[in-house]
Amino acid sequence: MRRAATAWSALADRPWRFLASAWPWRSFAYVVSSPFVALGVLAGLVGAVVAGIMLSPVWIGILVLYSLPVLGVGVGRLERWRLRLMQGPDEPPLASPHPALPDTTLRQRIAYRRREPASLRALGYTALLAFLVGWVDFVLVLVTLLATGVLALSPLIASFESVGVLWWKADTPAEALPLALLVAPAWFVLSAYVLTLAAAAQAELARSLLGPREEELRERVAELRRSRLDLVDAFETERRRIERHLHDGVQQRLVGLTMTLGLAEYQLPEGEVRELLRKAHAEAESALADLRDAVRDIHPQVLVDRGLPAAVNEVADRLPIPVSVEFDLTDRLPQPVEAAAYFVVSEALSNVAKHSRASRCTVRGWLAAGSLVVVVEDDGVGGADPGGGTGLAGLITRVDALSGTLDITSPVGGPTRLRMEVPCQTN
Repeated sequence: MRRAATAWSALADRPWRFLASAWPWRSFAYVVSSPFVALGVLAGLVGAVVAGIMLSPVWIGILVLYSLPVLGVGVGRLERWRLRLMQGPDEPPLASPHPALPDTTLRQRIAYRRREPASLRALGYTALLAFLVGWVDFVLVLVTLLATGVLALSPLIASFESVGVLWWKADTPAEALPLALLVAPAWFVLSAYVLTLAAAAQAELARSLLGPREEELRERVAELRRSRLDLVDAFETERRRIERHLHDGVQQRLVGLTMTLGLAEYQLPEGEVRELLRKAHAEAESALADLRDAVRDIHPQVLVDRGLPAAVNEVADRLPIPVSVEFDLTDRLPQPVEAAAYFVVSEALSNVAKHSRASRCTVRGWLAAGSLVVVVEDDGVGGADPGGGTGLAGLITRVDALSGTLDITSPVGGPTRLRMEVPCQTN
C-alpha cells in the first residue's frame, strides 16, 4: 500500500486508507512524547532562570541568563530529530538553521548563538512547547486514553456502577455492550483524526520556527561563495609570491652559477676536471630551463603583462601539434577570471598533447551576456574523464568557485570539447 507523502495528505485520503496507514500511530507517538519533552524543557527553563536570578550577584547568574538562547538551540536539535516521526517517505530531514562555527571558542559560539535570529526563534518555540503545546498534547492524550479505556471496558464497569456517555446511560453489562462495540470504535476513529491533526499542526509550527529561512539560506550560500572566492584570491596571491621568489631569487642564483661554471670551464685546460665542469655546466643550464618552465606554469608573467590571449598563444606555441587560437576580447578581464581561464586552457592543451593523439586543436574565447566563454576542441581519440587524474577535477572546482561552469564532452573515439563559462565584468 502506498504511503501518503505527508500527514495532511493522509488526513485528506480515504478513511480506510488513513486508518490502515502508519500515520495515526506515528502521530500518536509524536503527540504522546511532547508532554515528556515539555516537562524536561520547563524544568530546564525554570531552573536556568532561578539559578540566574539567585547567582546574579556573583556574575555567574548573569552568564546563565545570557546563555538562555543556547538552551533553545539544544531543544531545537531534539525537536528536529523528533520531527522524523512526521516526515514523509520522500521528505528530507529538517536542516539546521544554525551555521557551523569551526575554529571558535565557547565564548564566541555563545555570543554568536544568542544574537542569531534562528536561536531566538528556537527559544520562542521552546517557551511555546514548555508552557502551551506540551500541555495541550497532554490533555489530548489523557482524554483519548481515558475515554477509549472507559468505552472499551464499559460492560465490565457497568457490572459495578452505571456508565453514561452523553444521553446514553447503561446500568447493566448488556446495556453497555453497544458502547464497547459501536461507540468505542467510532471514538477511536475520531481520536485518530484529532491526534493526527494536532501532530501535523505542531510539526508545521516546529518546521516554521526551527528550520532555515529562505533568506538565511541565501545568506549562507553567499557567505560560502565569498569564502571560496577569498580562498581563490589567497591561492593566487601565494602563487604570485612563489613565482616572484623563484624568479628573483632562485633563478638569479642559478644564472650566476651557470656563468661561474662557464668561466671556470674556459679557464681550465683540457682534461678530466674540465670535462666534469662541462657536465656540471650543462646540468645547471638544464635545471635553469626547468625552473623557468616551472615559474611560467606557476604564474606566467605574460599573463600579467599582456593578458589572456597572449598567454594562451605562448602555451599553444610550445605544443607539438598545430593549435589555432582565436580570442574576441577588447578589454582586460578581472585577474581571477584571467587566471582561471589560463589554467583551464593550459591544462586542456597539456592533456591534448599527452593523451588525445590529436592532429589539430582550436581554442576560442569570447564574451557573451557578461560571461567569458572559452572552448577548447581537438580531433583526438576522446575518452577524457575528469575523475581519471587528468587535473580537470581541480579545474572544475576552481571555476565553480567563480560561479562558473566547466563542461567536458569527450565520447570514446572523439572529438573532445571543453567549454568554460565564467561570469565577469571587463575593466
